[in-house]
Amino acid sequence: MKNNVTMRDIADKLGVSSVTVSKALNDKEGVGEELKLKIKALAEQMGYRYNAMAKSMKEGLSYNIGVIIPERFAGTEQSSFYLNVYKSITKILENKGYYGILNILSHSDEKQLNLPRIYNENKVDGFIILGQISKAYIQKIQEIDIPKVFLDFYDEHADIDSITTDNFYAAYELTNYLFRNGHQEIAYVGNLYSTSSIQDRFLGYYKSLLEHGRLLKQEFIINDRDEEGTYIDIKLPETLPTAFVCNCDQVAHNLVQKLNKAGYKVPEDCSVVGFDNDLYATITDPALTTVEVDIEQMATNSVNFILEKLKDKNKTFGRVLVKGKIIYRNSVQKL
Repeated sequence: MKNNVTMRDIADKLGVSSVTVSKALNDKEGVGEELKLKIKALAEQMGYRYNAMAKSMKEGLSYNIGVIIPERFAGTEQSSFYLNVYKSITKILENKGYYGILNILSHSDEKQLNLPRIYNENKVDGFIILGQISKAYIQKIQEIDIPKVFLDFYDEHADIDSITTDNFYAAYELTNYLFRNGHQEIAYVGNLYSTSSIQDRFLGYYKSLLEHGRLLKQEFIINDRDEEGTYIDIKLPETLPTAFVCNCDQVAHNLVQKLNKAGYKVPEDCSVVGFDNDLYATITDPALTTVEVDIEQMATNSVNFILEKLKDKNKTFGRVLVKGKIIYRNSVQKL
């Protein structure tokens, strides 16, 4: 491989001008998207990336974006919603000439308010924080002097832009669907003090109850995890509701297994709905009615926001909601 690949070398290979190659590699206007991707792919193949160091030094940028995921949300690659979001983020970043560096925030670092090494060593230009972090760590993140965006959660006291699914409206519509199917006794499964997403999904569920003239029963608010975010054994209420709204598909999966062990069948004895439309929605028997989260749109927004902030440090976007979509399967029975 040639050690000193230039833009002229790439241009000659493709029969275009050096100016066109320069515009494509720097994501400037004037080059079609298809040709831009072609130029970037050839540049990488020819080893042009070795010349990126000079560009980084000149502009004072690393062309890396850190993606922080709290340890409690980082499951296996096949089952973790958050790692699927991370994969989408890295693909979008690469198309824009950046790289995503994953940083799993350990329980101890979060408690001790330790910032990631990649920040202390100036290896990233910004952070996308994916998954709810503690209030104290949010305050710590606010102090750092690089762009940051919250993804899949928000904090009302933090002046940091955020992108989330429209959790409130999606859960509201999901609960309405249960009412339309004749259900009147509906429970909610989720720790209301765990994340902003779980709270907003609960509030959507509660709004639906109010509109249908149903009282909120404390025994129908069922805990699913402890203060550390670790799933606990779900305790079924003495009087079983006809339906459960679960804050995520993994919890719905755990609940269905719990019901089966207790001798109940889903949906014959009670209906169960989830949220996220991840792997657990389809491996559960029966497959879950759930809300599909638009991972691609959430990832796209987070990348666009962080790159815009790099261009203009005063740029703000506020709290942005991405609409979810109900996926109807076999876990709900019409009464």
